Parts: sequence; structure tokens; C-alpha cells
Amino acid sequence: MSGPAMKTVLEVVDLVKHFGPVRAVDGVSLTVAEGEVVGLVGESGSGKSTLGRCVTRLVPVTAGEVHINGTDISRLSRHRLRPLRRDFNIVFQDPASSLNPRMTVGDIISEPLRLHRVGTRVTQEQRVTELLDQVGLQAEVSRRYPHELSGGQRQRVSLARALSAGPSLLVADEPTSALDVSVQAAVLNLIGRLQAELGFACLFVTHDLAAVEFLAQRVAVMYLGVLVEVADRDALFAAPRHPYTQALLSAAPIPDPVVQRGRQRIVLSGEVPSPIDPPSGCRFHPRCPVAVPECATVVPALRPVGPSGELVACHLVNDDGTGPRLT
Repeated sequence: MSGPAMKTVLEVVDLVKHFGPVRAVDGVSLTVAEGEVVGLVGESGSGKSTLGRCVTRLVPVTAGEVHINGTDISRLSRHRLRPLRRDFNIVFQDPASSLNPRMTVGDIISEPLRLHRVGTRVTQEQRVTELLDQVGLQAEVSRRYPHELSGGQRQRVSLARALSAGPSLLVADEPTSALDVSVQAAVLNLIGRLQAELGFACLFVTHDLAAVEFLAQRVAVMYLGVLVEVADRDALFAAPRHPYTQALLSAAPIPDPVVQRGRQRIVLSGEVPSPIDPPSGCRFHPRCPVAVPECATVVPALRPVGPSGELVACHLVNDDGTGPRLT
């Protein structure tokens, strides 16, 4: 697809986050462009939520850089970071615990506007009404408290709050996983519509591959603190190259029962290793059914392969993109 290059909103460079001996994120580099949704997927414990929290400076980084709109925020003081916080925000997994129960919805949504001194009280109230409408809630909801709302309504309030100051980057950390199945699709549709209308960049952190396929333009696959594959959504779902990505996609259910019954699922042996003592070489090699001796000793570089330049960290994937198929 030709055309002018989009502005890079988020650039993560060799990001490392260790919690004592736990190597949660261990050298991740990733970009998200203006108007782009990048899905970050992986099993529980892969480090994807930690990466999202590092990007938004909710936890300090151990090493590496986080550039938002060209500014490295990774080590800015609290004072210097504060005016830049308008540029990025996060929506959490559980809206019940992320909304202040003592504040009304109106106060919750307008809080970023007050903190950043955006507008007057009158214009802030107008902005709250506008945001409630954008997320599909009535204006009267502004006078209610979080406990008076359903889970889906609370997550809509969380979205309104996150977008109130007009950020250029939204990190969505498992935003539908705590919701009833009946409302997950509605919230997912809402995020997609808001992103299309407002044009913000979005790092969408999830284990839900169906949600990623619906929402994201690119997908980054994480395993045990590192990225193993980064590719355009359609290319990744059509022909995943890394053995871990192949296994991950094979485990995701397909709505068509006939196709689902005929699928061959890739069952990996063993458990995910501990991030306290990750394996040498390729971190996936103890569970990989096609691993060779080199995989246990040499760390594979995340490098471009194939005609479209998808990034893959696997010794067995050739430069032209050909490699092992587990099914």
C-alpha cells in the first residue's frame, strides 16, 4: 500500500522491565503510527500488560526508551512528565477498580481536563456531555456513581475519561476481558468506532485473538518478555511464521463448527518457563516441536523476512519467509 508515511506516535526502543529477579519485559522494540491499532498478544505472563504500563509510565522502566510524539518520556521527572500526559492514556481491564467510587461519572470524566487546565468549568461540563454521547451513554449518567452502572457502562465511562483530553495514544489493556460476553462485542465495536473517528494511535493489549483480528492493523506476538513475531494482521492470521504464533492461532476457536471440528490443534508440551530464569537461546525452544540445537544456545534476532518484511525471531524461518509449518 503506497502513500505518505504516517507519523510515529509511539516508539519503544529496547525496553526492559525487571521486578527484582523477574524479567517481565526483556528488550522489546515496537512502533505504533498515527491512526494505527497494533494488537499485542500472548499468553498470561508474557509481559504484555507490563509493557503497556511502562509505555504509560505507570511503572518505571529498567532500561530502554519510550518515545511519544518524538519525546523520550522514560526518565522524565514527574514535573516534566505532567504536561505530556495529555498525549497518552490507558484503559484498564477492570473498570470497577479503576474508577473512583466516591466521584460522580461527570467528575471522573472531567478530571483530566481539570488537571491539565483545559477550558472553563462550563466548557468542561459541555465536554463531558459530548463524551458521554460519543460512548453511547445518556447525559444524565454524569450525575451517577460507578456502582450504579453495569460493567459495560463503566468501561464506556473509562473510555470517555481516557479520551477526554484528546490523547494521541491510547493503551487498551484487556479492555473487554472483565465484561460479560454479551457486552464484549459492543465495547469492542465502540473502541473501533472511536479510533476511526478520532484517529488516535492504539496499543491494544489482549489475549483475545478474535478481538485483535477485528480491531488491529498490525499484530505483535509476545512470549516470555520478548517479541517473537510482528506482522500485518491479514498476513499473520493467514500464514503465521513463528512456531509459537502458529500454536497460539491453532488454539483460538473458529465460529464455524464444521471448520472447527476439522482443525488440527497444535498442543505444546510443558508449561511456560519462569521469567525469573528464562531459557537460554530462543525462549520458546523447550516447548517448540521443531527446535534444533542452535535454538537452545543462540538468541534469534527479530528480523524482517519475506517480501512484506514481517518481523520474526526464529532460526528456522528463512529470509524469504519460508519455514516450518506445524500443521
